[in-house]
Amino acid sequence: MAAMDPRDNGYVDPLNERERAENLEVREVVEVQDDQSVLSLMSNDSDLQKKMMQKEEKKKGGWTNAIILLVNQGLATLAFFGVGVNLVLFLTRVMGQGNAEAANNVSKWTGTVYMFSLVGAFLSDSYWGRYLTCTIFQVIFVIGVGLLSFVSWFFLIKPRGCGDGNLECNPPSSLGVAIFYLSVYLVAFGYGGHQPTLATFGADQLDDDKNSKAAFFSYFYFALNVGALFSNTILVYFEDKGLWTEGFLVSLGSAIVALVAFLAPTRQYRYVKPCGNPLPRVAQVFVATARKWSVVRPGDPHELYEVEGPESAIKGSRKIFHSTKFLFLDRAAVITENDRDETRSNAWRLCSVTQVEEAKCVMKLLPIWLCTIIYSVIFTQMASLFVEQGDVMNAYVGKFHIPAASMSVFDIISVFVSTGIYRHIIFPYVRPTELMRMGIGLIIGIMAMVAAGLTEIQRLRRVVPGQKESELTILWQIPQYVLVGASEVFMYVGQLEFFNGQAPDGLKNLGSSLCMASMALGNYVSSLMVNIVMAITKRGESSPGWIPENLNEGHMDRFYFLIAALAAIDFVVYLVFAKWYQPISHDEDSIKGGSGGNLKKTVSELEQV
Repeated sequence: MAAMDPRDNGYVDPLNERERAENLEVREVVEVQDDQSVLSLMSNDSDLQKKMMQKEEKKKGGWTNAIILLVNQGLATLAFFGVGVNLVLFLTRVMGQGNAEAANNVSKWTGTVYMFSLVGAFLSDSYWGRYLTCTIFQVIFVIGVGLLSFVSWFFLIKPRGCGDGNLECNPPSSLGVAIFYLSVYLVAFGYGGHQPTLATFGADQLDDDKNSKAAFFSYFYFALNVGALFSNTILVYFEDKGLWTEGFLVSLGSAIVALVAFLAPTRQYRYVKPCGNPLPRVAQVFVATARKWSVVRPGDPHELYEVEGPESAIKGSRKIFHSTKFLFLDRAAVITENDRDETRSNAWRLCSVTQVEEAKCVMKLLPIWLCTIIYSVIFTQMASLFVEQGDVMNAYVGKFHIPAASMSVFDIISVFVSTGIYRHIIFPYVRPTELMRMGIGLIIGIMAMVAAGLTEIQRLRRVVPGQKESELTILWQIPQYVLVGASEVFMYVGQLEFFNGQAPDGLKNLGSSLCMASMALGNYVSSLMVNIVMAITKRGESSPGWIPENLNEGHMDRFYFLIAALAAIDFVVYLVFAKWYQPISHDEDSIKGGSGGNLKKTVSELEQV
């Protein structure tokens, strides 16, 4: 007898019925791995939806968006260095300031640029998110450059063409000085506020692949130097000829194009939501630790409190495994009888292991970060004393005049060459850790200061009495610029990777901003050192100090050697902390955002069905 067609009489084959039941069981039931009872997957629709939303979000981003952000970085940097790279000469030639005063003001301004990176990082991590933070601060940056162009044209460059080293400018008015400082500090606020967030936002566009993100950070610093290359050659040359306003207008155009390029792919970006204000979370760990100071820490870290399931207690953050540093903070995660009696957990008394580890991460990063400040003192000399040193050297090669600030092009070329050597020759065979690379950068930086000191000795030996410029050619500065450029590739790119990779998910922008904050303190320390050295070494007319108005009467070489000696001591301290450091360890099986049971296995099973 022929088999009956199940479509005719409603008959269902028993084998198919069993298969459907098994499939239905997979869809409705998930086994919880902590010996709890069965949970219904259908009751966790919100968790499943969130997982699917995360997958949809991962479809956005990619290298196309990352490249657009690299272009934005290059254009914004061109605009920034069009203002900053020749600022010390603008202050001396146009604003009428002395060498020491101008060097200090540039150091303070540059330090402020990078200090504002902490403000941008905090707002991005806590409230605004990366995209909105970048947008707002870039708008402020455009306003600052525009205002600087305005004030230089209408208030400062009087008569036209002054500030070229020959024609003196009229003393600026009080209103002109006020608008000038407002504009340059708006530039500092805008550029500093968006820089670390832009780096993290670019890394967000790529999948969680360490090699891809390492490549992005290398290209990010490369793009920075491409933008600086144009500023340090073309713009500096025209500004050195007295065309200051024209140079600032070019910077304004570049800043506007950078903003437009950033906004264009708004719908295609991959976004990461802010994780809330981290300050209360860190404070809660220390308060809870203080409250439980007399509590004995358990020997087994598994006895410490952690939320159940794959979710972290911190919104948008993965769980972090327990570490063996700063063990006294573990008291914040010890469960006491008072904690059991409370109907609702009190975060000021009981913190999860992840929250404790977030606070530990901040404390572990601080010693490494502090050791990078002296290197930033080395780096900041390029924008101040290196330029002043070059300004009193023979700047002619034949009949061609080389502006002192343009010598930084050798730093940029060195960055290009060193990046290529590292990425394509060293990296495929030897992969030093970020901490190793930062140490190498510090050593090369010390060599740069020694080279600068030796150049200054030779410059002083060839001073012609009665002349401002020494007979020593400015090309003698090439080694110190090249060494600084090579050190940047190891130190600053290593810092970007290290602080971004070792920061918890809720503090990623803070991690990126630590690199720029190091530059900020480096500039402030440099300014403080100049003041202290001049206060100690200046003894009236007989001893004008190491960095006097007339550099031919000073000993700037001794200042360079002092920085080299301090950096050598710093390197020894750095080695101690680098060996002590324990890397962060994330729970890669945890998921970001929401709450619920362990859906990871069930979702993969559903996809197979």
